[in-house]
Amino acid sequence: MTQSTEKSEARFKAACRVMPGGAGSPVRAFQEVGGPPRFIARGSGAVLTDVDGHEYLDYVCGWGPLILGHADERVEAAVGKAAAKGCTFGAPTEIETQLAELVISRMPAIEMIRFVNSGVEAMLSAIRLARAFTRRDKIVVCEGCYHGCVDALLAEVGPGTAGPGVPSSPGVPRGAVADTLVVPYNDAEAATGIMGTHGSEVAAVLIEPMASSMGLIPPVEGYLETVRDLCDRVGALLIFDEITTGFRVSPGGAQARFGVNPDLTCLGTLVGGGLPVGAFGGARKVMELISPAGPVHPAGALSGNPLAMAAGVAALQALAEPGVYETLEKRSALLAEGLAAASSEAGVPVYQTRVGSMGGLFFTSQPVIDFATTSRCNAERYAQFFQAMLDRGVYLPPSPSECYFVSTAHEPEQIARTIEAAEEAFEVVAGKNPER
Repeated sequence: MTQSTEKSEARFKAACRVMPGGAGSPVRAFQEVGGPPRFIARGSGAVLTDVDGHEYLDYVCGWGPLILGHADERVEAAVGKAAAKGCTFGAPTEIETQLAELVISRMPAIEMIRFVNSGVEAMLSAIRLARAFTRRDKIVVCEGCYHGCVDALLAEVGPGTAGPGVPSSPGVPRGAVADTLVVPYNDAEAATGIMGTHGSEVAAVLIEPMASSMGLIPPVEGYLETVRDLCDRVGALLIFDEITTGFRVSPGGAQARFGVNPDLTCLGTLVGGGLPVGAFGGARKVMELISPAGPVHPAGALSGNPLAMAAGVAALQALAEPGVYETLEKRSALLAEGLAAASSEAGVPVYQTRVGSMGGLFFTSQPVIDFATTSRCNAERYAQFFQAMLDRGVYLPPSPSECYFVSTAHEPEQIARTIEAAEEAFEVVAGKNPER
């Protein structure tokens, strides 16, 4: 069933001559799953079409923000209308205020917001703000959670299981992570220990309320509440990275779904309907330290640009229509149940996670709750499953460390086709149909 990928392969060779690795990230280059990456020509609804003319049911959804699917008419119309008036002004616009009001009305912990250009920029600005507000330097992050390519956040566990981090990438000096403490995700005891030792020095705890960069790992019961309580006790700020979860797992993000309010929230392309944008927001008393209201300096020439703002307004208005989240929940559950049945029938051990329209697929028979347990999953089996699904017209995340997404554009019959493809793909993994 191997597809012809002649044009994608030619495009990839050309890209490799002018871009490192031929793509914007190792994941996009299919580094973890093998084979040539597919070069996408267009997207519509739940379907991607590559340059070779192959169509795929897409469960990457732009890495999460395309909750309405590709080329949603409402978002496309809003962007076109805005572009006709000008792409950027470097000045305030009414649409920026409108999007700010929409976000604030839905996320319980946000009273004021600042738009920036990316999720990475939002994280960087939130850390700076937290340090200014608390007048402390140290930050706490969780092993395996990814918050963007900021030097201070590119840290991994040093000696032991928790404590001062060490650089996780060449080019990051030790001094950049000297104030970064790393603890395991979902480990309340480790968080309690680190805050007991360093609490008076900690400006903020940065956490994905649901880890999504080592597959989807939901918080264990009481974990987020414990971290919230620890921050309150020592006077540190709690920062939620909702770049992936914001508006996806509920109308108010993970903080609304789990009932735990952070002090600061970081958002990414979800807030801009899939266009390049970021935002961070929180309590008024914290946010008013931001320039020009206060002395903390984040700024960007394209911050709040009208195209992203218009797309964000259109997307959030569409998500407010009756039944949207109920539809997402039902269709995501249908897919997860079908995958579970298919893997069981083929005799392939798989551990699944799902919260709302996000899901994780781990090739292991053991529960996955943190970086250590996800690291023990069978990456080779995932790669085999990925390729078998790709051959059958289903585009999953090209990495075992990512989660999949369902959009409102995924119709029940498309989900049924995905499950049928999975039934065959699991047979391939089990060795019962060794086509590859």
